[in-house]
Amino acid sequence: MILVTGATGGLGHQTIDVLLKTTPATKIAALVRDLSKATDLVKRGVDVRQADYGDYPALMQAFRGVEKVLLVSAVAFTDRVRQHRNVIDAAQQAGVKHLFYTSIQRSTNFVMPEVTESDLATEAYLKASGLTYTILKNGYYFEGLGYLIGSEVPDTEIRFPAGEGKIAFVKRTELAAATAALLTSEGHDDQEYTLSGSEAYSFADIAREFSALAGRPISYQSIELSSYIAQQVAAGFPDFVANFLAQWGAAAQHGMLAGTLDTVERLLGRQPTSLREYLKTTYFPNT
Repeated sequence: MILVTGATGGLGHQTIDVLLKTTPATKIAALVRDLSKATDLVKRGVDVRQADYGDYPALMQAFRGVEKVLLVSAVAFTDRVRQHRNVIDAAQQAGVKHLFYTSIQRSTNFVMPEVTESDLATEAYLKASGLTYTILKNGYYFEGLGYLIGSEVPDTEIRFPAGEGKIAFVKRTELAAATAALLTSEGHDDQEYTLSGSEAYSFADIAREFSALAGRPISYQSIELSSYIAQQVAAGFPDFVANFLAQWGAAAQHGMLAGTLDTVERLLGRQPTSLREYLKTTYFPNT
């Protein structure tokens, strides 16, 4: 039995979608906080179990009879380390054999607030737990680009604090497919994988691709973190969210998300989606 946590969220749900293509639904369990959001999984025969990362007894109950757990990391701005330790402890006590943890890509030692420190603490705790582990250092989703620069084609300019830094973007659906492939194959005991795109792109590259697709000049200007934060607050984002978005620019500038490995490509058996393909499909769907 494979159990996927965060099963009504993007990565968790998409991983189950892929698992169902090759694995009987009777061998897949989904951990959710709200059963009403998991009706589609119930209809497809998935064993849906209810628990919150903070509810240790419920986690213990949910993990009964499970061999592998995919722990989709808790959202930022919460006590991530405490929640993850709860899951790890409950999994160990319930007899889970193997725990997969979704961490973040770290191609450099840059520390990103709200993410890096809690990931490092969780990874250390998991390694010391006695459980067989696999750590998945996930790259930045292509789908997250809209949060950084907007969901509409820029008029004339992209303003973002990334300098010349690059990001090896990866589509979340392809990340889910790679994760499902790891969950259903052997040879990953006590291993760590970086799941990134096969090519890294700067924001100048993004501007060039937008220009080619839009048929007009769109430039990139690297701005100060403070200017970007003010820009996002003016657009309606709360201060803490604007600060968080700006930190992805700092992470890019310091190379944290730039490493390109062929792991996703090998697991998919094909090249992952390119920047041009993603922008065309997402920002120019009718052309």
